[in-house]
Amino acid sequence: MLTACGDENPTEPTGTPAVASTVAPSNPAGRPDLDAAGEVAADLGVPWGLAFLPDGSALVSERDSGRVLRIGAGRAPEQVYQVPGVTARGEGGLLGLAVAPDYAESRYVFAYFTAETDNRIVRFRLDGPPEVLVAGIAKAGNHNGGRIAFGPDGMLYAGTGDAGESGRSQDPASLNGKILRLTPEGRAAAGNPSPGSPVYSLGHRNVQGLAWDRAGRLFAAEFGQNRFDEVNLIEPGRNYGWPDVEGTGGGGRGFTDPLLTWTTAEASPSGIAITGDTLYVAALRGRRLWTVPLEDGRVGAPRAELRDRYGRLRTVEVAPDGALWLTTSNTDGRGGPRGDDDRVLRFPAR
Repeated sequence: MLTACGDENPTEPTGTPAVASTVAPSNPAGRPDLDAAGEVAADLGVPWGLAFLPDGSALVSERDSGRVLRIGAGRAPEQVYQVPGVTARGEGGLLGLAVAPDYAESRYVFAYFTAETDNRIVRFRLDGPPEVLVAGIAKAGNHNGGRIAFGPDGMLYAGTGDAGESGRSQDPASLNGKILRLTPEGRAAAGNPSPGSPVYSLGHRNVQGLAWDRAGRLFAAEFGQNRFDEVNLIEPGRNYGWPDVEGTGGGGRGFTDPLLTWTTAEASPSGIAITGDTLYVAALRGRRLWTVPLEDGRVGAPRAELRDRYGRLRTVEVAPDGALWLTTSNTDGRGGPRGDDDRVLRFPAR
């Protein structure tokens, strides 16, 4: 088994504390209180992407159903869109979501999903049909990538996977095994390493998390194979080594080594988020939330939080009010779901 893709010993979450019944206030300048969980939504089907709207509510994608739900503290989940053409098999389906930085004017939402023949990126308004921006990202039963996010430069970044053929990651002409940098219209962004190409970095196996620190540095999490999962500091044009290198050891061979590695049993890192000087990494197989101190692009010693408390953790995001939102992924076929899984949890900042 490619261990970073799943969990060979699914276990039911244990020791889950009572969830707060009221919405706790959050201080945007504070630090998320991981002992103050509040439940935003429950009974979801494999929630994957999560992106906030200007009013503080969020859109969440369900991988297998293709639905986009609007959720918020104190409100029942509401279906607001159905992405047409989603083909949910294996790890494929409706994956990442992003909200346009100018959403108040443009009303655009962006999605990465698996279609019948490929993975693709679309944009849409909640009252209209989708527009295909990028097609032809190879698909497979696993290693589809899928995380998308807008950077501080206003460009759309997308993490892709090798779709089970590792040679694609080193092929600059392939969209797979890469981080792509695109305009909101889906074109290759100006300033990319190769003019006219959307490829921003290469040599990735399966990018699952994207986040920026206060200085605008991009960090990415990706699944390893049998040995090491990674968090990388992404710089344009750099080659991160897959399939020639898994983990560290590529620095003397023209590759860029990761900032952090874990064994695949400890992590299988999916979504990541940064608030203040802390990087948060949601772990699937590891069933924990890693917190990592950051300082000028360097990392301190990781600390495991919420271990086995909520099961598999897929996505972590910082809300406009500074609260940390976290999605479980216990209904994805590799977990041991409780009766109310999957859930979206909120941890207010103090």
